[in-house]
Amino acid sequence: MSRSSDVAETGESVAAAVDAFRRGTPVCIHDAADREGETDLVYPAGAVSPEAVARLRNDAGGLVCVALGDAVAESFELPFLHEAVDHPAADAHDLGYDERSSFSLTVNHRDTYTGITDEDRSVTIRALADAAADPANTDFAAEFRTPGHVHLLRAAPDLIGDRQGHTELGLAVAAAADLPPAVVVCEMLDDETGRALPTADARAYADRHDLPYVEGARVLQHLS
Repeated sequence: MSRSSDVAETGESVAAAVDAFRRGTPVCIHDAADREGETDLVYPAGAVSPEAVARLRNDAGGLVCVALGDAVAESFELPFLHEAVDHPAADAHDLGYDERSSFSLTVNHRDTYTGITDEDRSVTIRALADAAADPANTDFAAEFRTPGHVHLLRAAPDLIGDRQGHTELGLAVAAAADLPPAVVVCEMLDDETGRALPTADARAYADRHDLPYVEGARVLQHLS
């Protein structure tokens, strides 16, 4: 394959991911081999039904998180969790793959019961998408409670210009699709090894289910 056709093909994969988000369907995003080296199943948050939560649990298997844009998180006064927790375990926040974690609060929508069921989590996730679309008119504390069962992630201010985690990569795709800055990310794990799903297997999953698969480097190349 020539370099020009390779560039065109990778551009098409990013465009396919953006189009999938516009249709409310998920994409598979691999960050980088020298970062986490993981593929996440990523949805626009507003499209997450109970069936989508079940798919995230069963097909991906990692932690179901909602990534919010920095401006939205700021308007809701959402902290980075390691800065908000007054405990010695939060003092040394050394990571092998990044300078910091994106984790913020865990929440449930106040209309949920336990918060953990597929129905409850989809209610919380879709409400977070609505809140992200109109933060000025959202009373976050009146609508959500913490602790809960949906993990929030706070993106870097300039998204992939600042950081290249799944949080920022997913939100960059959402921005390109003109969607609210709220996406669901969930790591794809290998049932046999318990480790991250190998890239080849993640690609095969995407092919079987007709989902776009995109490398983080290509998101950087085409959406920066």
